Amino acid sequence: MTELEKGPTGRRRGRGARERIVSASQQLFREQGINRTGMDQLCAAAQVSKRTAYQHFTGKDELVADYLRRFDPSVLSGVFDRTDLTPRERLLAAFDVPPTTPLCPYIAAAVELHDPQHPASQYARDYKKAVAARLADTAREAGAADPEQLGEQLALLIDGAAARTRVLNADAFPTAAAIAAVLIDNAIPATAGDDRRREEVSS
Repeated sequence: MTELEKGPTGRRRGRGARERIVSASQQLFREQGINRTGMDQLCAAAQVSKRTAYQHFTGKDELVADYLRRFDPSVLSGVFDRTDLTPRERLLAAFDVPPTTPLCPYIAAAVELHDPQHPASQYARDYKKAVAARLADTAREAGAADPEQLGEQLALLIDGAAARTRVLNADAFPTAAAIAAVLIDNAIPATAGDDRRREEVSS
């Protein structure tokens, strides 16, 4: 085995090199940001050589896109796929975010990159649209008169709460959830609201 076939610590690369690189990026990008994290640092954390890293990724841009792609491929399945909640409850569950949660990685990446053509920026846009779409689908289940509008409103509230929590170092999600409840109830016609209340009472 040549030295180029070993990582910086002399250990064999192995089949897990790609996963170690992605794991290192998930930690370092969130802790110190994308721009402040260089490939040398990533390779050291992943215990791979730069040659190995570039065999798996053409460059840092591709790695950043893959880093985002792996965060939530199913788009908040822990909220929207819950069968124990009513549609209205699922909409509100999207706001049940612990205040210690780091800033949304998609927002953070888009702000840092300053490049709408960057592959990670495109992925962030696609993800945010997917979140709004899932909110709209759930709003439709809840009986909202205009589910697409409600989905966009709730998506805006979630992102605003995430950014405000980070900037003020204070939990903004309870306030956002209270606003969301008003928006949801105003968007659901009275008949649908009556059905919802009967469902909640019976449960």
